[in-house]
Amino acid sequence: MSCSSEISRGGDEDEHEKHVLRKSVEVESKSVSENGSIAEPRLSIDETLLVDPKLLFIGAKIGEGAHGKVYEGRYGDRIVAIKVLHRGSTSDERASLEARFAREVNMMSRVKHENLVKFIGACKDPLMVIVTELLPGMSLRKYLVSIRPNQLDIHVALSFALDIARAMECLHANGIIHRDLKPDNLLLTANQKSVKLADFGLAREESVTEMMTAETGTYRWMAPELYSTVTLRQGEKKHYNNKVDVYSFGIVLWELLTNRMPFEGMSNLQAAYAAAFKQERPMVPEDISPELAFIIQSCWVEDPNLRPSFSQIIRMLNAFLFTLSPPPSTSLPDPDSTEATITSNGTMNELSARTRGKFGFLRQLFAAKKTKNSQSQ
Repeated sequence: MSCSSEISRGGDEDEHEKHVLRKSVEVESKSVSENGSIAEPRLSIDETLLVDPKLLFIGAKIGEGAHGKVYEGRYGDRIVAIKVLHRGSTSDERASLEARFAREVNMMSRVKHENLVKFIGACKDPLMVIVTELLPGMSLRKYLVSIRPNQLDIHVALSFALDIARAMECLHANGIIHRDLKPDNLLLTANQKSVKLADFGLAREESVTEMMTAETGTYRWMAPELYSTVTLRQGEKKHYNNKVDVYSFGIVLWELLTNRMPFEGMSNLQAAYAAAFKQERPMVPEDISPELAFIIQSCWVEDPNLRPSFSQIIRMLNAFLFTLSPPPSTSLPDPDSTEATITSNGTMNELSARTRGKFGFLRQLFAAKKTKNSQSQ
């Protein structure tokens, strides 16, 4: 395999936050042509990826986003999901949306994984359409809301988290940054036992991150490095890497374990402002185990270079999941293949020396914060 209600917190503060956020993000990056005009780079779609529009039947609408609508439909004799993207109203807008469409098609066709929605094909005319497998289950967001205030069973929450992490590991292994990881883009399978990542609309090639827009994703889940306290001029570059997805995953993992909306009581802009300029994060409940709290907080630490990779996240989640049931007596964990060891009483021991070297100071930081909070109470 190749790889809630939102409450305003005061007029002046809210307006200030909006001003800072809107002034601190880049516009979608574009290349400058010889005559000085701005144009999107031209991208093409391999003819083998195109489907025959005559065989497509579009049925009932099942979803809608900023860039298009999703319908249940049929391709030949197969039931599918059909995403129809907006064309735009001006020539510049059409060029930008066509480039976005081509990028999404090329990336979806390139990566295959059991936790990624299967790409079937696309067509350019008369509509820009992406055809994928149809999952009969609802989005993870709708499912969590439907069972709220109840929480997911810990085994289910960790299973979903592992599904997401494996899908993201696959994308990163293929040089793709998703940039919009959130429960709305995750779909449950029919038996509600696994989830798949469904939308690549804002994904980008990692090799061109320095040319990408900072204002991507959804504010509540966005990494703080996507903002800057210094106003960016149009055309300036914003550097970031695939660790923006790790930050978003940390927020999603927190949601899976708490079944609460991150940054409750804040608007989307207030949440982004709090995360980017006040270094605020959702509060981790005391009943969450220290091991899971460490994974979450490692994912959303301020310095992106100190966040774990998805490969490391998978190993840490598996190690913790293993502690929830008796360890196997037939074999011992290989220190070269796992980031954690299990003690005889079934508790997770410290991470391996290789991982401790990277995350050791984080444990000290979290411990110091906990001690400080205890003393202040």
